Amino acid sequence: MKTETNKHPRAEHRGLNLVFRSLRYRNYRLFFLGQSISLIGTWVQRIALPWLVYQQTGSAFLLGVVGFAGQIPTLLLGPFAGVLIDRWNRYHILIATQILAMMQAFALVALYYSRSIQIWHIILLGVFLGAINAFDMPARQAFVVEMVTKRDDLGNAIALNSSMVNSARLIGPSVAGILIAATGEGVCFLINGVSYLFVIVSLLMMRIPKKEIKPKTTRVLHELKEGMSYVFGFRPLRDIILLLGLVSLMGMSYAVLMPVFAKEILHGGSHTFGFLMGASGTGALAGALTLASRKSALGLERIIPLSAFLFGAGLISLSLSRLFLLSMGLMLITGLGMIMLMASSNTVLQTIVDDDKRGRMMSFYMIAFLGTAPFGSLFAGGLASRIGAPLTLTIGGTAVLIGAVIFASKLPGLKKIIHPIYVRLGIIPEVASGIQAATELNVPPEK
Repeated sequence: MKTETNKHPRAEHRGLNLVFRSLRYRNYRLFFLGQSISLIGTWVQRIALPWLVYQQTGSAFLLGVVGFAGQIPTLLLGPFAGVLIDRWNRYHILIATQILAMMQAFALVALYYSRSIQIWHIILLGVFLGAINAFDMPARQAFVVEMVTKRDDLGNAIALNSSMVNSARLIGPSVAGILIAATGEGVCFLINGVSYLFVIVSLLMMRIPKKEIKPKTTRVLHELKEGMSYVFGFRPLRDIILLLGLVSLMGMSYAVLMPVFAKEILHGGSHTFGFLMGASGTGALAGALTLASRKSALGLERIIPLSAFLFGAGLISLSLSRLFLLSMGLMLITGLGMIMLMASSNTVLQTIVDDDKRGRMMSFYMIAFLGTAPFGSLFAGGLASRIGAPLTLTIGGTAVLIGAVIFASKLPGLKKIIHPIYVRLGIIPEVASGIQAATELNVPPEK
């Protein structure tokens, strides 16, 4: 007779233990705490900067230009960054990028309080931060595997990363809206600069085992070509990245248009802008925690087109809204769809990719996620100045819906390719154990 005492004590996870199980890894716990604080500062600055630009210029087009400047380095530097991340120590890369990003924030503080800040300063510093992010973001994503060593917990750690980003996205815009109204944008830049200290300290407190990185004898361009052939020659990686690129190009620009939407369509101020972005963060946080509660990556490929469809439908509905509370609800839905798309795609990609190409694959993920966004920002800003923000959102949402439908039509074929990988990794344990047992029966015993 079977009893409960025969079960391994960690065989069953319940409730919060399941959702936050990656925090049992000390290095990841430090990373999570430091980044949670730092990202609040990042979102405070991210809200304050476009508001400052719009207040100074009143131009939707210049909002697009600023967004373009901050994201174009990811497209230009991303492929080379991926090669170098596979060559260098990712831990050291992260420490360097956090220090440089802190310097960028303090440069904005100095310019603001000296009353000399101009649009070209913002554009130039945006390019600088974009170059930093071209290395930081793929390195950070690839570093998760070094902090969370158990493959079953990888999807949970990625989802918790998303929940961390979106908790900050919930808190940061609300704080920024209050601070901008009460003190001005300069305090927002200062808070961001100080917040980087927390993540730098958390990184320095980690116990990172020494990892021997073998010097590469091949050229950077050869490895770049190898990574590109691998990513775009393997259908699951290629199709996921192409969908992300389309969503980023046509859909992610909604954030660039939110100052216009808050001020011109909803007739509000900085607090309206902050609450709208906060609502998007609430939906994204809910989506991230939902994904964190999953036990493995199994079945996530089905969530990708569903969440893309939800995101596109949310954008179209938002474009038709003229009521503040309704717009808040639609921003919540939009945020939910967006983060479930990004986090589920990230988890599937990180699960099926070869370890020696992880940095390069994550650089293409970031190119798809952020590298196409500058053109989307420029396109949305220019289009909104001609036909208005609502119609621009409608066009973007429609393109996302079309992409979701095309991806869904390819899903059966993709699942057939991914299934053997999940078997090999033990994500489908029943099948994996059956194959292992059959293999053992066919191998002669050692004498």
